[in-house]
Amino acid sequence: MDNARSPLFAAIDLGSNSFHMLVVREVQGSVQTLAKIKRKVRLASGLDDNLILSHEAMQRGWDCLSLFAERLQDIPPNNIRIVATAALRSAKNADVFIAKANQILGHPITVITGEQEACTIYQGVAHTSGGRGKRLVVDIGGASTEIIIGKGFEAAALTSLDMGCVTWLEKHFKDRSLTEASFQRAIDGAKDVLEPMVQQYKELGWEICVGASGTVQALQEIMVTQGMDETITLAKLHRLRKQAIGFGQVEELDIDGLTLERALVFPSGLSILIAIFEELDIESMTLAGGALREGLVYGMMDTMQQQDIRQRTIQSIQSRFQLDTTHADNVAQTALSLLAQCGEGWVKEPVAQTLLTAAAAFHEIGMTLGFKRDGEHAAYLLNHLDLPGFTLAQKQLLAELVRHYREQLVPINGQNALSSTSANRLLRLLRLAVILCHRREKAATPTFQLKAKDDVLTLSLENGWLKNNALMTNELTLEEQRQSDNYWPLTVIA
Repeated sequence: MDNARSPLFAAIDLGSNSFHMLVVREVQGSVQTLAKIKRKVRLASGLDDNLILSHEAMQRGWDCLSLFAERLQDIPPNNIRIVATAALRSAKNADVFIAKANQILGHPITVITGEQEACTIYQGVAHTSGGRGKRLVVDIGGASTEIIIGKGFEAAALTSLDMGCVTWLEKHFKDRSLTEASFQRAIDGAKDVLEPMVQQYKELGWEICVGASGTVQALQEIMVTQGMDETITLAKLHRLRKQAIGFGQVEELDIDGLTLERALVFPSGLSILIAIFEELDIESMTLAGGALREGLVYGMMDTMQQQDIRQRTIQSIQSRFQLDTTHADNVAQTALSLLAQCGEGWVKEPVAQTLLTAAAAFHEIGMTLGFKRDGEHAAYLLNHLDLPGFTLAQKQLLAELVRHYREQLVPINGQNALSSTSANRLLRLLRLAVILCHRREKAATPTFQLKAKDDVLTLSLENGWLKNNALMTNELTLEEQRQSDNYWPLTVIA
């Protein structure tokens, strides 16, 4: 495929709260976002008690679609998917809106069922979020909430519930007051909706939980701004509930890290999420990399079906930046061998091996911009590239690992993906692996043994190696000094 002229794909989601348009193209096995357009239409707020959609709400939708239509003109019709969700599923006069919307867009709109929406959301999560095993996916929309359990690209349970941040706003926060009572009404109401599916989901079980909604995005932004890590817990949700109550009214809501755009529906979305956490006994949740729109896009691309999302990302970045994959693989295998020799529990977090492998795969990416300050270049690139499968905190940690992979050693502080101790231990191993592989040939890598006792490392090389390899001896001697200067004793013997 000629990547310079690779075809464009567009996905449009006519949601109950916002209309979204995503335009992408495929580049070296990954999806490159070219445009994201979002408008707060709040279609669901235009539904009356008889489920009739107001003309004002329809006009807001048509005005938005007039903007989208311009961008669709240059995209092949077979590469366009347009779907409508809960508000237009419910509206008795949806045909009036859709008839004019089809004329505006010049392409047909499909009103998808709740189950189809849940399935597509799961595909978007599966294609953009890392982690193995069963995953629980939660997506709180404007008028519906989708909850899915699946593994890989296969969903095992799909549920679409008639509650969302817009409808819950009108039902439980109609007077816009933020009180213990209003929050409790909203939480209890959500629990009533959840009750029929709770037992089935608990029996199926899951290993990781991700959120794919604007509510979860808002929560992560708030937590990062307030100095918390990116993992959502029930304790943090109740802490934010108390913060919200302190403002008294929705219009006065000014939580540090909460954007004005999200403020109106934040209390209702937060209430629904608290109910889901409590009913399903969720311990923690992270933000998914994608949802409905990404599911639509990936569904149109036959070539994007690789099961290991992180590996697909690594291969794509290596290809785009023409990295030496043979050398990177050797550094990765050497680093993993060093980690294994340190013993189980030396780095406790299970994701550490994945992050060490990725850091080794990317460690020379900065050299594509220049050898001088290549670590700074690498950190910049990783912080700003899309890395499907890796969370924001994991991206930030990878950036710091490659920033300091050689020469001056600067400890990594304040990382949320791993503890500071674990992050710095990975950095030490990456640096050693790079030195051991500096001749860039697997056959030239020495046999080694590494012993660890807390932060004290002893690296033993095969007999006579240092004597016959003066450059590596010099580099390892410098590394001994650099690690020991940071109170991480390292001894190299042969």
